[in-house]
Amino acid sequence: MNAPLLKTLVPALLLALGGAPAWAQTSPVGLWKTIDDETKQEKSLVRIQEQAGVLSGRIEKLLDPARADAVCSKCSDERKDKPVAGMTILRGVKPAGDDWEGGEILDPNNGKTYKVRLRPADGGRRLEVRGYIGTPLLGRTQTWQRVE
Repeated sequence: MNAPLLKTLVPALLLALGGAPAWAQTSPVGLWKTIDDETKQEKSLVRIQEQAGVLSGRIEKLLDPARADAVCSKCSDERKDKPVAGMTILRGVKPAGDDWEGGEILDPNNGKTYKVRLRPADGGRRLEVRGYIGTPLLGRTQTWQRVE
């Protein structure tokens, strides 16, 4: 087959077979169950929303009943001593190729904020959330599971 024919045939076949290919990245917008990368315990439900191309994420519910009334006592900004449930922990994240970057994420356990990279995986059913200082090489990753 010649190259010009392939250039038109492949996109037409992809559209005919259901639109975007299965390997395409999806948006992180939705409700996610956070999983602690160290203990593997389910921690919270976080709702990620998009406004004007920028993502933010808010904790909707803490899954440990003993922490239901937790506050961010170690936070140093306007979130200090505020309830963790309902708190915005993800701010200013923008698309960057297949990933979403450029914002920050708060760890309410230690009150620290980190640069963040979000990477949808497994057809959008999982979200790799990497918090880091300086470069993504210096950080840690949690894998969140899509709830809706």
